[in-house]
Amino acid sequence: NWTGAPTWGDNQNKYRLKKTKDNVWSITLSSSIRHFYSVAPSTPLQTINLIVRDAEGSQQTYDYATLVEDSQNGFIWEEPQKAPLPISGEEKEGIHIHSATSITLVLYDKDSQGGHKDCVFVTGNFNNWKLDSRYMMKYDETNHCWWITLEELTAGETQFQYFVYSASDGGTYLCDPYCEQALEKGVDTNFPTGAQAPYVSVVSTNPQPYQWSAGEFEMKNKENPVIYELLLRDFTSSGNLAGAMEKLPYLKELGIDAIELMPVQEFAGNDSWGYNTGLYFALDASYGTQNEYKAFIDACHQNGIAVIFDVVYNHTNNDNPFARMYWDTFNNRPSTKNPWLNAVTPHQKYVFSPDDFNHTSEQTKAFVKRNLKYLLDTYHIDGFRFDLVGLIDTETINEVVTEVHKTHPDVIFYGEGWTMDTAVTKDGYKMTTQPNSTDVPGFAFFSDTLRDALKGHVFYTTRKGYVSGAADLADTVKGCFLGQAGDWCTTPAQSINYASCHDNMTLLDRITRSTPGVSEEDRIRMNNLSAAIYMTAQGIPFLQAGEEMLRTKIDASGGFLENSYNSPDSVNSIKWDTLEDETYQNVYNYYKGLIAFRKAHAALRLTNADDVNANITSVDGLDENVLAFRINGGVNGETSDGIFVIFNPNSTETSVTLPDGAWDVCVNADHAGTEALTTVSGSVSVEPISAMVLVKKK
Repeated sequence: NWTGAPTWGDNQNKYRLKKTKDNVWSITLSSSIRHFYSVAPSTPLQTINLIVRDAEGSQQTYDYATLVEDSQNGFIWEEPQKAPLPISGEEKEGIHIHSATSITLVLYDKDSQGGHKDCVFVTGNFNNWKLDSRYMMKYDETNHCWWITLEELTAGETQFQYFVYSASDGGTYLCDPYCEQALEKGVDTNFPTGAQAPYVSVVSTNPQPYQWSAGEFEMKNKENPVIYELLLRDFTSSGNLAGAMEKLPYLKELGIDAIELMPVQEFAGNDSWGYNTGLYFALDASYGTQNEYKAFIDACHQNGIAVIFDVVYNHTNNDNPFARMYWDTFNNRPSTKNPWLNAVTPHQKYVFSPDDFNHTSEQTKAFVKRNLKYLLDTYHIDGFRFDLVGLIDTETINEVVTEVHKTHPDVIFYGEGWTMDTAVTKDGYKMTTQPNSTDVPGFAFFSDTLRDALKGHVFYTTRKGYVSGAADLADTVKGCFLGQAGDWCTTPAQSINYASCHDNMTLLDRITRSTPGVSEEDRIRMNNLSAAIYMTAQGIPFLQAGEEMLRTKIDASGGFLENSYNSPDSVNSIKWDTLEDETYQNVYNYYKGLIAFRKAHAALRLTNADDVNANITSVDGLDENVLAFRINGGVNGETSDGIFVIFNPNSTETSVTLPDGAWDVCVNADHAGTEALTTVSGSVSVEPISAMVLVKKK
């Protein structure tokens, strides 16, 4: 609140600071603060908010707030009381509801150097958002927490923020990092006028409990489910949970085992992929209410579909209370005293990562564990996809997985294990990257090895991949098919097999970019061949929403977008009306059939290298680039006598000799499913740019 502040260019002598020595300037406010700033006696005066600038206004400091006493309006600063926290249990920090009219608020405050703030106040809709000595919090020196119990609240909704202050750092407003609901300044139209923090915490003191219908849910094929990634904003025209709920019959018919929701924890703004997470215990209200999230997840479970959250623990944004609590205003970054965040990011700053979590910090580890367990207990979800997990050390990931599995043993974990240029923040630590996969056996990784082999290198977008005619990628695809991608993956249980996700081009766009002059029919064949490979490969299949209907992202100039996080809905939205076209419907049916075939045959879902090596044989003596595999029957509960898989990326037909016996063709260039399309023996002709999958006839 800049009441009384001069205009930016006002260089009157009264505002000029005098240099007293190197790097030290001072000013004495004559008479009184109220007189100096021409503030009316009736206006409460509680802080001075300062910016120091040069005469031209080209250089300046960041905001600094300092407390001042205002006895005529009832604000007297006193030393805060020291008192033991009246809350027991492990999870002390946050909001504790005692009744519809009483809550206790607890804010952790011990910086990495062992110090704490001078005082903390609570303001809210119960005290007109004003600093008030009666709402100064007490400090518990044993638990390193500020706390206050609020009584005689109006039942229903309480809104509040903290004002944290120290003479060395000044003062700042922030919300509770553990709040389950929040309002965002400049985004939510009902953001309270008197509040000054970027987020305001909201507490429903008599919430309406959600009644779950699905009961205990167990994910189908939990060791290698078919995962479908979607962004709620793009998935339907309404861009919310209600719209996604309407599409559940479609997803059930497609046959997927799990939905991966791109980040839904509170993010900055309403129009985002969600990787700019600001709060972790509150889900973003732009998609729906807490109970609407629960209803969606409940409905997914009733339809046999698991729900996975995409979570972002490698970085956060500047409005996160963990950042604001200990902030270096001079350098505009987290303070070196911050117990959760690195002051200097030890790697390249990525698109959504202004502030970097320090995962060697015990405070950060405790926060991540608590948040994961909260999401599981509150929303009944089934797994987590970790963003840029290659920036988190293996010790932290193993601790997290172990802790979560104590109470939720079936939860799955996977993420982006790219090897990134980062300075490990503690000696002896390894990062959670693909080459270190054996150090994190409970964690799976996206296989960019298979992705790039199928459609071409992700960053060299005119290069062809295996399905589009590249001549040197068959061996790579072979290794990935066996769940042994490159030199990093030793077990199919750790390989997420995919051709496209939200990052980079869609599958069809990437194929089109690298195949000028190729017919649409052949490009669709390449698309379907990619799907046939990763849907029959050993490992965990994953697809981006819309891939099954030839999703494309074309900008206004007609170009293919590599990353569309800041593009309009006209680019990012799923084009549901394309399914009215027979061409798109046929592709959808092909994906549907591939998923059904995979789920019907347990031999495609082996979970360790020993079973793979003992039961899958690569066939030799084929035409160049053609791959074929014989898979034994009976393994892992497989009910057939054997499966034979053939991939032909060439533009000409190929002939492949079959093992003895009669074989039912279940997948060919145009159709996929569990029923026999025809029965063959001896040898079989495989059409150009296509797959064929056969089951031995009993």
